[in-house]
Amino acid sequence: MLSFAETLRSAAASIRGHGLRSGLTALGLVVGVASVIAVVAIVQGLSHRIKEGFAGLGANSLTVKSYTRFEDKLQGRENRIGTADLDELVLRLDGVRDVSPVLPVFGPFGAEVRLAGKTAHTRVFATTPVYQYTRQNFPAQGRFITEADEKHRRRVAVVGAKLLDDLDATAAPIGKFVEIGGEWFKIVGVMEERGELFGISQDDFVLMPFATGLALLPDQVEPDIGITFNVEDVEKLDEVRDRATTLLRRKHGIKAGRENDFKVETAEQLTDSFASLFDTVTFVFAAIVGISMLVGGIGVMNMMLVSVTERTREIGIRKALGAKKRDILAQFLIEAVLLTTIGGAIGIGVGYALGYGAAQLIPSFPPAVLPWWATVAAFGFSAGVGIAFGIAPAARAAALDPMAALRNE
Repeated sequence: MLSFAETLRSAAASIRGHGLRSGLTALGLVVGVASVIAVVAIVQGLSHRIKEGFAGLGANSLTVKSYTRFEDKLQGRENRIGTADLDELVLRLDGVRDVSPVLPVFGPFGAEVRLAGKTAHTRVFATTPVYQYTRQNFPAQGRFITEADEKHRRRVAVVGAKLLDDLDATAAPIGKFVEIGGEWFKIVGVMEERGELFGISQDDFVLMPFATGLALLPDQVEPDIGITFNVEDVEKLDEVRDRATTLLRRKHGIKAGRENDFKVETAEQLTDSFASLFDTVTFVFAAIVGISMLVGGIGVMNMMLVSVTERTREIGIRKALGAKKRDILAQFLIEAVLLTTIGGAIGIGVGYALGYGAAQLIPSFPPAVLPWWATVAAFGFSAGVGIAFGIAPAARAAALDPMAALRNE
């Protein structure tokens, strides 16, 4: 009986002896693995950037936002979190600090901004001085909104670096006046740059005092605000979340058993939601692209069947010298697995290179990220293809009658 090392050496020698045929056979598997790895690397790169974005909220933060079912939206209904909800949380929720409302003043699509003859379109939010602490984002130039700005409803603005770049106003922006939605504001600060997410700049915005933003809303428009706050004791995070949920359900008159018209989420939950979504997308795309790996497996089976036919006399000689069925089975099965794992290894390298290159070619796209589990899965699947498509040819070789094999020319 041959040792495993000798069987492996024999398999490698057989693959080298038919280099061109082996290479063409492995090519199908290389293409399949490379396609899957490229898709996984690109999608996981997006997921990694999302997680980095939410990491800035901190482990002790909670976010409250309105929630409307899709069926209700179709009927024109829209739930909201208003200033009364904010007051309820500030007055009655213990164990929290840095309560920061965020109001999209001109709706989700923002407003036109003008400065010195230049025009840009950007998102416009109204918030309070503690926003910088809940979001861990601070001014790089000038100052942030102050309590005095809030109290007196001052027309001051803190802007993102991308907006200044669009307005050609990066040189000495502090103190300049900018027109936002037809109203004039004085720039008092420029926030730290945070890069891009999904190709969308996180530095393209305007912040103004919350009271000022409320005053700009038409009388008939009911505000819909998001509220972020920090929990003083992180170990009581779930307890505070439950109390906030109870307060808002009572405030909204939601009866027992009815679904909430709002969400209270931790930064970890927000991250996990996006991570789960991207993992699902990764799996679906990988499964679709992975079909091509089956084509590679069929090619392996075809090559191994040809190899068995060509080596019939060799098999007869080995059996005549005492080789057992399991020895012949192991020899051909190891050869198939070795071929597919080599193809898988090459495919992993090519796939990551393709994913990295594609991410670099797309403007503002996050770099590709290849998780360890994808590499392990690709190796495992490649070996599985070798076993699944190599077992039939190996079994056929093991079942050959030695006398008939010896008579074969």
